[in-house]
Amino acid sequence: MIYTLTLNPSVDYIVELEQINVGALNRTINDTKFPGGKGINVSRVLKGMGINSQALGFIGGFTGQFIEDYLQNENIASQFVRVNEDTRINIKLKTDRETEINAKGPLITNEDYQALKNKVRQLSSQDLLVLAGSIPATMPESTYEDLVDICSANGARFVVDAEGNLLKNVLKFRPFIIKPNHHELGDLFEATIETCEQAIHYGQKLVEMGAENVIVSLAAKGAVFINENVAYIAEVPKGDVKSSVGAGDSMVAGFLAKYETTNNFKEAFQYSVASGSATAFSIGLCTPEKVAELLPQVVIKEFLKER
Repeated sequence: MIYTLTLNPSVDYIVELEQINVGALNRTINDTKFPGGKGINVSRVLKGMGINSQALGFIGGFTGQFIEDYLQNENIASQFVRVNEDTRINIKLKTDRETEINAKGPLITNEDYQALKNKVRQLSSQDLLVLAGSIPATMPESTYEDLVDICSANGARFVVDAEGNLLKNVLKFRPFIIKPNHHELGDLFEATIETCEQAIHYGQKLVEMGAENVIVSLAAKGAVFINENVAYIAEVPKGDVKSSVGAGDSMVAGFLAKYETTNNFKEAFQYSVASGSATAFSIGLCTPEKVAELLPQVVIKEFLKER
């Protein structure tokens, strides 16, 4: 079973206006509400692709209930830890430009954290945990390390989609997949990465540091996949980027969905890139139909790695 973890989920309130008049009354053209959070996005995309998962994390109050109900309506199972304060609401104001207002989220007590650890301890070698996104300010900086340490002890595989020290500190536990973008990869090595070849060079270093498989996205310039045995470069589809929100999460979900059925890294990587592009070209998350439409445009070439 695939489990996804979102430590600080949100209700994303998307508000469309013609323009914003600061200090005056504003009326919306349209508004929508979705459950937000990287792990939750992965679960939703997986479900659309016919792969079941269970969502883990913290929820509280009426906003937390909204998230749980929304996922239940999409037939996505969850095992959230309930906390005392409300799950946050993030506001995205869309005019000619997008303005975001993100709340800090609820207090997570040590008892809450221990309850989450107990759920992770139930995972086995048949399971995989996706850890995605930032850590709430009220939780220990070592949270990801603590959780993947539990996975390692239980034999569960895990995927990490994070940046900076959150990513660097879990490499010694041998994550199944990590997925930095080229900016995040460059920050890790204090380098500027502008080409797929440069991304492969630094991606190999992450493999040497412990990662089993590395996916690096370079926006319109392509994407790369690296492990001990192969390196691939993908040409990304051409299209009108409507929103990058959820594109990285869709890449993770697409890879896992295809690898689950084929056990083939190249096919999984191709599907991953098509999934990320399908979300970027959409308002909302990708659909299997949109992914299938873009898949022929994703050309995968093997790169002769440095030895």
